[in-house]
Amino acid sequence: MEPTVKLESVSKVIGKKTIIDNISFEIQPGEVFGFLGPNGAGKTTTIRMLVGLIKPTSGKITICGHDVRKQFVKAMEHIGSIVENPELYKYLTGRENLEVFARMLPDVDAARIQEVIDLVDLTARVDDQVRTYSLGMRQRLGIAQALLGRPDVLILDEPTNGLDPMGIRDLRLFIRKLVEETNLSVLVSSHILSEIELLADRVAIMSYGKIVQVGTVRELVDSLSPGVDWRVSDAFAAQKLLASSPDVQLAEVKDEHTVHTLMDIRKTGGLNRALLDSGIEVWTVERRVQTLEDLFIQLTGGDHIA
Repeated sequence: MEPTVKLESVSKVIGKKTIIDNISFEIQPGEVFGFLGPNGAGKTTTIRMLVGLIKPTSGKITICGHDVRKQFVKAMEHIGSIVENPELYKYLTGRENLEVFARMLPDVDAARIQEVIDLVDLTARVDDQVRTYSLGMRQRLGIAQALLGRPDVLILDEPTNGLDPMGIRDLRLFIRKLVEETNLSVLVSSHILSEIELLADRVAIMSYGKIVQVGTVRELVDSLSPGVDWRVSDAFAAQKLLASSPDVQLAEVKDEHTVHTLMDIRKTGGLNRALLDSGIEVWTVERRVQTLEDLFIQLTGGDHIA
């Protein structure tokens, strides 16, 4: 299959500062692609280049085979997006909002408006004023707006911001259902690692303007060294000793009696003896199932994600 989105050696330089440094990735039809990055990693800058808000300094971006630089209008015809929050007129109804936006697009009639209303499951409330909508309903109306032009690619920048746990779950199920019914490519950026783990088919992790890892969640998690949790009498002293070992890739204090490590599982016996010899009591040593969060911490040094 031809990718719907393709970035080839894309960089963005502002002044003397390189914001995006030679990144490349592809998104396939019918794929939910998760996009993660620490604060200042360049995630939002990348999204803005994808939707044409800013131009790359070098490299090539193609949307459904159209070069964003050379065939901008054609490329943008294939994209629907919500960057940050959906822009809606709260004093209008949901349907009226869609009608206003539809006037800016070719070949969007009343039938298409009703089609996207049904697709996002807003039929029962679409004729109510938007100011009466919950945040989750506003997100779905924003997605309906982004889908009016029949895009092949949907870009959602932090779509779960402000949603409660039930709203996050509903949005996740809705996105999966949407992809299954339409074969859309969906790029989702999020600061909620557990949600990306449940939602995305593949994930790109970005740090300091570079893509540091791309793959399925399972591939990325399986690439990690095994996780081992140590329950000890003094977690801070144990962390220092464990971190100094060449067999331990990561050692972080979880609480005053727990250290989480990524390490060669075969070396636990020797490290256990070293802890005991240092006067640190070891209560339990437990292998831990790895998560996308573990990989993120290992790749980015534990920076908070944006």
